[in-house]
Amino acid sequence: MGRRSQKYSLMTYIWQKKNWTQFNWDSNELITPLAKARKCQGYLLGKADFLKLESEADLFVEEAYQTSSIEGEALSKKSIRSSVAKRLGLTAAGLPEAERKADGLVQILVDATKNYHTPLTNERLWGWQAGLFPTGYSGIRKLDVGKYRSSTMPMQVISGPMGKEKVHFEAPPSISVGPEMKRFLSWFNSLPNQETDGIIKAALTHFWFITIHPFEDGNGRIARAITDMALAQDEKSSRRLYSLSSAINKHRTSYYKILESCQKSQGDLTPWLTWFLEIFCDCLESSKSMILTAEKVSYFYQNISQSTLNARQQKVIDKIIRKLPEEFEGGLSNKKYVSITKTSPESAKRDLRDLLDKGILLKNEGKGRAFSYRLNEKLLAPPNN
Repeated sequence: MGRRSQKYSLMTYIWQKKNWTQFNWDSNELITPLAKARKCQGYLLGKADFLKLESEADLFVEEAYQTSSIEGEALSKKSIRSSVAKRLGLTAAGLPEAERKADGLVQILVDATKNYHTPLTNERLWGWQAGLFPTGYSGIRKLDVGKYRSSTMPMQVISGPMGKEKVHFEAPPSISVGPEMKRFLSWFNSLPNQETDGIIKAALTHFWFITIHPFEDGNGRIARAITDMALAQDEKSSRRLYSLSSAINKHRTSYYKILESCQKSQGDLTPWLTWFLEIFCDCLESSKSMILTAEKVSYFYQNISQSTLNARQQKVIDKIIRKLPEEFEGGLSNKKYVSITKTSPESAKRDLRDLLDKGILLKNEGKGRAFSYRLNEKLLAPPNN
């Protein structure tokens, strides 16, 4: 989708209404999806301590990659991972130096989540947008970075070939951006409104900011970062437990469709809020399996705390746990152990015998001299159960 056109649209948009930010919605319609979202969120927060920093890093990588992908930009995951490792204090051994664009985006995501309690200001947003475009260009187009847009040309979201463009949305004129952002930031930074649920506030944040479209480029990525910040405020947590952009990207067509529809409405945001709650649940469910695996890994090492595993054994056991509930086809054999650990057949045989003696592996019934093994799944349950 494009971002600018020479022609003004005759469409009527929500921001053209007087007091347009006095949004309304049908609370009764939101009772069920909001309750479901709260239940999913509560489960994840209750299990957060099981998630290691490495898993959080994976989620930061996924968020950075997906929020860029929504805009049609494919960043290198290795470059993103290098930047995330540096920002979170993890080893970046074997990873390339992070590209400036990837590093700028990662800094934004880390800042939004880790510093959720710090007020959102014009200067902070300007810094975020400058970080997205370190060269001052978007492709071959020169941008005014680090400040709100000032062009007198209309800011439009368009698609289609030249001469046959379709206008999906036209943002407020640049002269209105300053006052609109002042009102938005005042609302966002105000003390929590007991009348507005925190997840609903995050959804309103996203819609409000993307409708103002204050920057020449980068509005979508920054809107999603601010949404992450609002969710972190609601959760009172700086942990990265999910990737909202992954769920949005999976439903990208409906994302743009529902935004366009509500931006042309008279202020009823019930459809947008319903969609957002469903997508939020989707991303929480995606993280649930990661949390469950982390929980099993934690219980496993608690249950074998009196035993010592070498690095090869740890690698294989972690791989088995992360593969559950699936099983290695035919069980874990000496040959598979050698393939995973790159060790000798003799060392593999000793390692497997040791794991069997410690009760960590169980022998599968089989024919002939070839043996296979499976994990003792009792070790994945809470200790003393």
